[in-house]
Amino acid sequence: MVLKRLPTGMLASNCYIIGDSGEGAIIDPGADSGEILKAVEEMGLKIKYIILTHAHVDHICSVDKVREKTGAQVMVHKDDAEALTNSRYNGSMLFGLNKTFKPADILLEDGDIVNIGQLKLEIIHTPGHTPGGICIKAENCVFTGDTLFRMSIGRTDLGNGNYDDLMDSINKLMKLDGETVVYPGHGTSTTIEYEKMYNPFIV
Repeated sequence: MVLKRLPTGMLASNCYIIGDSGEGAIIDPGADSGEILKAVEEMGLKIKYIILTHAHVDHICSVDKVREKTGAQVMVHKDDAEALTNSRYNGSMLFGLNKTFKPADILLEDGDIVNIGQLKLEIIHTPGHTPGGICIKAENCVFTGDTLFRMSIGRTDLGNGNYDDLMDSINKLMKLDGETVVYPGHGTSTTIEYEKMYNPFIV
């Protein structure tokens, strides 16, 4: 698996580009579309899918431009699908943007497997930050969106969050192998074992 992080998205969100055997996926296109497309070209990938860990504006603001340029299909969990076309649910109203986006091409569910080259991506439904939040497990890595951060967790006060659901999702992630590398939606990477030891929200 090849992997590149673009930590330059809206509100310093992370955009990840992963690939295998010449095929690629973009996780959370919140960075500038030109920057994303340049990185894709440098990596020599044909983007098959754009996968959204959740549908908040800081993670999806370039989704339509990147989809248009790459021809990739956009994936989101079914419970966040409405947020793409609703500026209140995607959070853009909080910034006075009132942005809406085209509907997703594919609606995901817990346990789905997405194939990129020889790479298998496992979709883990992790609601709490949003109803349709997901994490994406790939080899010994997990992309956690705004569910789990280094020494922190996602917020649940943005209108459709739920703290109890989030903690259930965190507990689900803590069952992964301790050496699993966590790539969050904001901030630097960590591991499941490190979070078990040092994250103040995890008991």
